[in-house]
Amino acid sequence: MTDYELPGGTYPVAGLTLTRFGYGAMQLAGPGVFGPPADRDAAVAVLRAAVDLGIRHIDTADFYGPHVTNEIIREALAPYPDDLHIVTKVGARRDDQGNWLHARTPAELVQQVHDNLRRLGLDVLDVVNLRLGGLDSPEPGSLAEQFGALAELRQQGLIRHLGLSTVDADQLAEAQAIAPVVCVQNFYNIANRQDDALVDSTARQGIAYVPYWPLGGMSPLQSDTLHKVAARLESTPMSVALAWLLRRSPNMLLIPGTSSASHLRENIAGAALELPADAVVELDGIGGGE
Repeated sequence: MTDYELPGGTYPVAGLTLTRFGYGAMQLAGPGVFGPPADRDAAVAVLRAAVDLGIRHIDTADFYGPHVTNEIIREALAPYPDDLHIVTKVGARRDDQGNWLHARTPAELVQQVHDNLRRLGLDVLDVVNLRLGGLDSPEPGSLAEQFGALAELRQQGLIRHLGLSTVDADQLAEAQAIAPVVCVQNFYNIANRQDDALVDSTARQGIAYVPYWPLGGMSPLQSDTLHKVAARLESTPMSVALAWLLRRSPNMLLIPGTSSASHLRENIAGAALELPADAVVELDGIGGGE
């Protein structure tokens, strides 16, 4: 086990204590999050390294691969430590060509929950996020039918807590009228700040906010200001971006992904970077239209 504290410490989510620096398992699958990894042993190794380094928050989905990341998580970490929390999501599937397709009927969602349970080797899932919206932004509309189906599984004891992904404030409110919501996972990073108000709102409510693509996703972060600040601090733009996110709000939980144990350690070290006040002022301005 590690003898140091991960950057950001922990955040209480209902009855769970999640490390604010977590691990996103998406990159454990093959190219395009499809098929097996080129090096399965390395994928197993990075998961074990994450736990050894103190990470207790792993994000996954059975449609990564599909099925690949959950099977590797089970191979690498089962039997799971009592304090390890695996967060998964439902609402999508893959076809034979690797395309991402919606799978949001109540029957499909129920099947996906059971698939996650079986492949992870669990009797109950800590957190299940309902994935809605498009690739990187919410789409308006009611989620009552879908979220209601997951709420029933929660009442049956198959899910402990529920979350949402790629939703807006109105959809969060609609879901909360059905069952408690413990986390929101949306597209957000230092250069993509459309969710600023939702970050603040969830913080006030004690709901975790988990930004996906914290380092830009398919298009790495591009910002002259970010690069200049990183150079002045003798750091990297990615380290500065992660450190800024942890500083942005106490309910911000990070899940950067990597298939390399050494890169994982670099991400952790980067997120621990102390940002001076003048740098924060410059970085806060990036989302204003740079």
